[in-house]
Amino acid sequence: MSWEDFFRYIQDILNFQLFTISDVPVTTASILTFFLFLTFFIVAGIFARRTINRKIFKRFNVDEGTSYTLSRITQYIIITIGVLISFNFVGINLSSLTVIFGLLSVGIGFGLQNVTSNFISGLIILFERPISVGDRVVVNDIEGDIIEINIRSTMVRTVNNISIVVPNSEFVSKNVINYSHGDPTYRLDVNVGVSYNSDLDTVLKALNEVAEKNSSVMKKPEPEVYLMEFGDSAWNMQLRLWIPNVKDYPKIRNELNQAIVRTFDKYDIVIPFPQRDVHMQSPVKLPTDQ
Repeated sequence: MSWEDFFRYIQDILNFQLFTISDVPVTTASILTFFLFLTFFIVAGIFARRTINRKIFKRFNVDEGTSYTLSRITQYIIITIGVLISFNFVGINLSSLTVIFGLLSVGIGFGLQNVTSNFISGLIILFERPISVGDRVVVNDIEGDIIEINIRSTMVRTVNNISIVVPNSEFVSKNVINYSHGDPTYRLDVNVGVSYNSDLDTVLKALNEVAEKNSSVMKKPEPEVYLMEFGDSAWNMQLRLWIPNVKDYPKIRNELNQAIVRTFDKYDIVIPFPQRDVHMQSPVKLPTDQ
């Protein structure tokens, strides 16, 4: 086979008509051109998102959630424009796209409802921002930090450093606890029981001292100590305080609990064991038959 025959063979393959859409012939060459253009715009969208995050938002100290949302929207806009340009380049105009979208709607009706729901939920999350990257959330009884929001799913990294993929519809249709939404500060309540024989003023002093000596506790609002209720074997006390970042509450709770034990020991305050009264009765002798 000569080079001329080889190139003619390649040309015949590229010009081979696969199908038509609204009287527009779709050839092998047009399909390859479409995917090349589409790949270019996808790469361009990813590059633009990363460039905006690194070069612009970080320079102007834009918070992580806002910068992620805006950069993602920019990426999707570039990809959408790229899809439209790619279709037009291969000769498929917008009127022809309605045929494709009609076919897709049939597919959605036959089994893509879940995908469509997650897609729409992803757009709602990006625009309404009920959650943002960096937020501490609880969804499906799983606590973790949002590390990535995609168009179909959201990546959550648990406190045990396990990454979980959560469908976007879970954040729209179900109850989600967002500890960090708008304000990362958090009120931490520490409960402890003290003996009825304790001096109340000493207990109040000890708990306030615990809060004052912890550098992670905010000065305003000021920490408060409450006598919540009279339990079966103890006064149930509660130390209420505020911390600047909700993500630190397990560490700070541990520090406060340890400080309470040491401070109570210094002031001879007793944390009682649960007490139960057990009454023993002698068995009743039943009369025997004579």
